[in-house]
Amino acid sequence: MTAPRPVDLALRARWILPMEPGCVLDDHALVVDEGRIVDLLPAADLSARFAPREHATFARHVLMPGLVNAHTHAAMTLLRGIADDVPLDAWLRDHIWPRESAFVTPEFVHDGATLAAVEMLRGGITCCSDMYFYPDAAAQAFDAAGLRAVIGLPVLDFPTPYASDADDYLRVGLAARDALKHLPRLTWMLAPHAPYTVGDAAFARIVTYARQLDLPIQTHLQETRAELDEALARTGETELARLDRLGATGPNFVAIHAVHLGAGDRERLATQRCSVVHCPASNMKLASGIAPVAGLVAQGIDVALGTDGAASNNRLDLFAEMRLAALLAKVATGDAAALPAAAVLHMATLGGARVLSLEASIGSLVPGKQADVVAVDLGEIDDAPVYDPISHLVHVASRERVSDVWVAGERVVRDRVPVRVDVPALAARTRLWQQKLR
Repeated sequence: MTAPRPVDLALRARWILPMEPGCVLDDHALVVDEGRIVDLLPAADLSARFAPREHATFARHVLMPGLVNAHTHAAMTLLRGIADDVPLDAWLRDHIWPRESAFVTPEFVHDGATLAAVEMLRGGITCCSDMYFYPDAAAQAFDAAGLRAVIGLPVLDFPTPYASDADDYLRVGLAARDALKHLPRLTWMLAPHAPYTVGDAAFARIVTYARQLDLPIQTHLQETRAELDEALARTGETELARLDRLGATGPNFVAIHAVHLGAGDRERLATQRCSVVHCPASNMKLASGIAPVAGLVAQGIDVALGTDGAASNNRLDLFAEMRLAALLAKVATGDAAALPAAAVLHMATLGGARVLSLEASIGSLVPGKQADVVAVDLGEIDDAPVYDPISHLVHVASRERVSDVWVAGERVVRDRVPVRVDVPALAARTRLWQQKLR
């Protein structure tokens, strides 16, 4: 008889939701070794096949893949609540950009990204896609906290304390990538802010770099009706049509928000196999509109979920985004069957991983993938009864139900406490920033 194989970790749970397939498994165990998933099997078979060095049982939990926050501006968590109830243009012009010009430094970004990482990890988010200044500072903060991240290299045509023009943004951003690309939990993308802040010449250079370095492009696109109308009045074409003409679209192109899309733009996204990140809470709070997500999904377009920054949300909470996405799709289409819970959960896990080109590594609990795992407690009386754990994760559970989180097999949250971050020290630094920014 073959001796049980020694492995690092086994997690047994009341339910496990692997996402591939989409069924819920009762009383199974997830086996992890050297940061990767080795097996997923009935708990009764575990001891005969494996000898785990660490074994944990979650008798009232569901184990699921870590959530993927496909768009945020992590450091802006320090600006949470600084300007509420203001439309996007005034919010940026009168409140956000002046404070960024005055206060954004590598230290600001590091502390803000650390604060965001703690919030995301405690809420079951194991991977984020970030777009902000000083991406090296954010990358180092995420790595220290244990969060997986796709780091956006920002590009603008106008100067900021970070860079002087589009060429300078690309130069310092790619230098940051070169310095930190050895960190295994980080990947990189090009992140031009938006078509209205980046001109044709800069986008042409971005497209060249994206092809040479095999980097995705992620940009804000047609977030508001005013943005679309201004583009049509100025150029006679939508912003997506312009980017398509410049060669930016394709399987590695990710449109953030994409709220205002006509039939031609939706067809472009589908034909070019582009992806979309839906940020329902931010779009609602800034009165930007409701993205046509159900229609995009019906056309075969990959859609992920994002929180946007905490300055415009004001939470980095993907459980809230899942529920909002489901409900908005139903009310926008008049179809109660639009975006069922399983589809929304897919958008927040495997779908998010696919949009970020990470589906080979994360997004589902299958052998060979990184062990990015979240334990969600569904045993409180507020949750009873539980007929369908998938429905509960979207329509009942909150981020406060997340108890434990693993990234690459490492437990980075234990009983809701971040393992790698000194939370009291972080809170003290946050109070200092609040006094400066008030």
